[in-house]
Amino acid sequence: MSLELDTPIQFVKGVGKHRSEQLGKVGIKIARDLLRYKPFRYEDRTSFCSICDVRPDVSTLLRGRILAAASRTTHRKRMRILELVITDGSGSLSVKFFNQPYLAEVLKADQEVVFYGIPRADSYSSGLSLANPEFEILTSEPSDSLHNGRIVPVYRRVGNITSRSLRVIVAHLLDGLEGHITERLPGWVLDRYGFPGRENAIRLLHFPVVPDGCQRDSFLLDLGNSRTPMQQRLVFEEFFDFQCGLQVVRNQRESLPKGRSIRITSEIREIVKSVLSFHPTMAQKRVVKEIADDLCSESIMNRLLQGDVGSGKTIVAVQAMVIVVENGYQCALMAPTEILAEQHFETLRRDLGKADYKIALLKGRLPIGIRRKILSKVSEGTIQIVVGTHAVFQKSVEFKSLGLVVIDEQHRFGVIQRMDLQQKGKRPDTLVMTATPIPRSLALTLYGDLDLSVIDELPPGRKPVLTHVRTEADRSKVYQEVVSRLREGHQCYIVYPLVEESEKVEARAAKEMASILQKTVFSAFKVGLLHGRLTSEEKDSVMQQFRRHDLDVLVATTVIEVGVDVPNATLMVIEHANRFGLSQLHQLRGRVGRGSNQSSCFLMSSEGSSSEARQRLDIMQQTNDGFQISEKDLEIRGPGDFVGTKQSGLPRFHFANLVRDRVWLGRACRDAEQWLEEELQGGVESAHLKEILSDWEHRFGLFHVG
Repeated sequence: MSLELDTPIQFVKGVGKHRSEQLGKVGIKIARDLLRYKPFRYEDRTSFCSICDVRPDVSTLLRGRILAAASRTTHRKRMRILELVITDGSGSLSVKFFNQPYLAEVLKADQEVVFYGIPRADSYSSGLSLANPEFEILTSEPSDSLHNGRIVPVYRRVGNITSRSLRVIVAHLLDGLEGHITERLPGWVLDRYGFPGRENAIRLLHFPVVPDGCQRDSFLLDLGNSRTPMQQRLVFEEFFDFQCGLQVVRNQRESLPKGRSIRITSEIREIVKSVLSFHPTMAQKRVVKEIADDLCSESIMNRLLQGDVGSGKTIVAVQAMVIVVENGYQCALMAPTEILAEQHFETLRRDLGKADYKIALLKGRLPIGIRRKILSKVSEGTIQIVVGTHAVFQKSVEFKSLGLVVIDEQHRFGVIQRMDLQQKGKRPDTLVMTATPIPRSLALTLYGDLDLSVIDELPPGRKPVLTHVRTEADRSKVYQEVVSRLREGHQCYIVYPLVEESEKVEARAAKEMASILQKTVFSAFKVGLLHGRLTSEEKDSVMQQFRRHDLDVLVATTVIEVGVDVPNATLMVIEHANRFGLSQLHQLRGRVGRGSNQSSCFLMSSEGSSSEARQRLDIMQQTNDGFQISEKDLEIRGPGDFVGTKQSGLPRFHFANLVRDRVWLGRACRDAEQWLEEELQGGVESAHLKEILSDWEHRFGLFHVG
């Protein structure tokens, strides 16, 4: 059968039913998926080595004639060994294959064969031998070979499908698709960057050829660093296609009728002002106006609110909720943890007390009777604001007139989940807040479907937290500093890491240290304990004691990472700080410095810290700017680790790397926007655009939602 890009992989020559099942497990289901299965490295097999020049432990390409071939079985382990002796005129070498008895019928005396492998010292002789090398029996010139005499692609094994087999399958696929791999980029883009055509780029990705006039070593270096023209073209194309898809998602969203009318009267403005207990910054005023304009527009709001820890994002969200509730609609606020949801609930009750709104906290451990009562009032519309974790959006929760969804601290909440929110109520406006400043390259992919607002200044009177890296030798001085500040009336957090993936271990370490510190260093003060194994009621009780200053020192695990706000707490000691990531350290440090007093954070570094850990601690000591920290975090850890390996919102790019290729991402965003504007002028999707969107939906499945 003739091949197309969407031909099931089973029907590609060399695959079949069994192999297609194995390929399907790694996401290779149709022909175009295999084209994206790029080699993870390349080997230069263009230069043959003479046997007399073979060196141990060095990858070697040999061409020789088989002088002798013999099979034997070891007495002890019953291992089958095929041993060959090969020569190229300069010398002879032993070649051995273990537990591959079928090769005795394949490799025979007098054959001309190319071998590629690593010679090693032979324990049974005084010389070298080549064990289980790749090989090819020569029936034509080596230059025509897929596996030798060229720059050879090396693929990650899929099940029992070897890299050698994948080379053959990919070659068959490229031959079968010749003329069917159509161009995806506009001509003016190809001209602007000097990119090769798409089919040529894909062919050269899998089977590269050194361009005329290019030094081989230079080309191989660029190939290994993904800097060749064909690689950069595929990087750009991947970004370009993704940005086209995101823009179409935005266009679809903006074309949907909102189904509600929001107006801001002078009376509502006064209520909005009344919830403020301080004079807002210019940045907060600007962001509130951006959100208010969105709420009043005919298009559905999907906005990302970025702001560093302590910048006042929550009060901005509260003002937005006032506008919506005063117009007769309901609001939902979703937090990632129950402790943060509970804190938001208390904040809303405090800030909106004068407005007398009906606010409910929906969490997992509610008694059935109370939960049913809340759900009933939500569906009736008598509860105006619902606060909770992701349970707020379960099917059992029905709103009468949901107008605004606020999602706090959810950088793990991706495009797919945001689109799902359109199913709740009548397409509510959505405000996503994050105190994890996100580098532009990540924001364009994680949140490319959202409009962006940034609170880029702290409230007046706030002072940057002084951060100090200390070792065990400095511990007594650190404790002296803490005790001195406690005597002045300040409070302190002492944070312990999750030593193992076990809450029990974490809790036990914190308990033990809280007890020791209470009896020794802080015997004159009151020490509290907060960890993940406490019940919600116990956590709330401890935090209330700390807020009231009934406790001087709070020994805690990372449950305080997000949202905890005690202005009088001006000291933090982070134990084993080298075990934390940059983002987590920044979030933890953000729990202090929330008042007008100078705050300090001590990062206790363990002995034997890695160079990467020391680099993280140095960055923390140098800056309080969350955006600078996030850029460094992205450089150190890469995009996958930055957002968590379970990040369902981050697209999986095959060719592009968000750190390495961030310049191409910016260019692709700009060019995709320009091209789409031209393509959609007539109001009809072109065949070119339809192909991009079809591929986008195959990979991400985000179209026609809502």
